[in-house]
Order: sequence, then C-alpha cells, then structure tokens
Amino acid sequence: MTILTENFSDWEIALINSAGRGYYDFDTRFATPGGSTVTSSSGMIISPHLAIEDIQLGDLDLLIVCGGTIWQTDQAPDITALVAAAYEKNLVVAGICDGTRVLAQSGVLDKVRHTSNSAENLSKLNYGGAAYYQDVPYAIADGRVITAPGTAPVSFMAEILLTLGLSDDNLKVYLAMFAAEHRKES
Repeated sequence: MTILTENFSDWEIALINSAGRGYYDFDTRFATPGGSTVTSSSGMIISPHLAIEDIQLGDLDLLIVCGGTIWQTDQAPDITALVAAAYEKNLVVAGICDGTRVLAQSGVLDKVRHTSNSAENLSKLNYGGAAYYQDVPYAIADGRVITAPGTAPVSFMAEILLTLGLSDDNLKVYLAMFAAEHRKES
C-alpha cells in the first residue's frame, strides 16, 4: 500500500510500484486522504483505490509513505497512528523524502538507523531517533524499516524488495539497468 497526498513526488515511488507489480506480481494499491483524487508534483492525476482511513493493516505486508511538500504543512493528514500500528504489526514500513517525517513523528525511527533529505529536516520534529540518523545519499533498511532521501528511488526500491526477501535475478537486472546511465563515457 502506498500513501499519496496532494503534490506527492511521483518519481519516488514509481520504481518500487512498477517493479513490484511487473516483476513480483504485487497487488499495488494507493490510498489518499478521504480517497480523493490527487495531483502529483509533475501534474499526474491519480484516482486512488481507497481512502487512507479505510486501510486494513491485516491485508498488507508493506506500507509506503511517499514524499511531497504537504508533509511540512498543517494540511498533512495525521497518519501517525496508522504508521505506528503498521510498525507494531511487524509490517515493512517505508518512507522516502518527506515521508520520513511521518515515520519520525510516529516513533518508528526512534531506535533504527535511518536517513532522510537531511538531518535538519527531521530534527525540527524533536523526534527520539536523531542519534540514529545516517547522512547518506541512498536508502537504508534497518529491520523492517526503510528510509531514503527523495533522490534515491532506486535504492529505496531495492531495499524494500530485499527486506521482503525478494533478492533474485530480476532485481539484479533492474538495478543494473538503472545503474547503466551512471557509466556514461566521457
């Protein structure tokens, strides 16, 4: 299940949902506040499967909080109880970009190594896990919690799949395909 909000950063969750659906036959589903249609930062209009309020955690293995500008405003939906409950039920909980702020506010990052867009981004929240913050440009998995800066959708996808136990040739091919652009000859 991927949580989306108005002006969500669509590139951040595109790879995990595409790879999950295309290679691993995930039932990719999207939820928004009130089940409302939302528009991404690039202008893509999304009609969700359900409302955040209707999420049934017993039906899930994975809960992803997509980043977006709303998470730093008072218009952000309060999903801290949902995220905390997902963590308590031992689901894989993942946040990217400002979606990591929700994990911090939920207490999920209090005792696990994690990252975000910056330490300052999370420190404004007065959360309990500041000592576990890692200043790295890639996703981090610690137990069943995955975090990433908004610039790391490839490693975010990989860490989620690895945490779910899906390390296979499909993942190796997918990672090699996305890494190829960085081998540009001068």
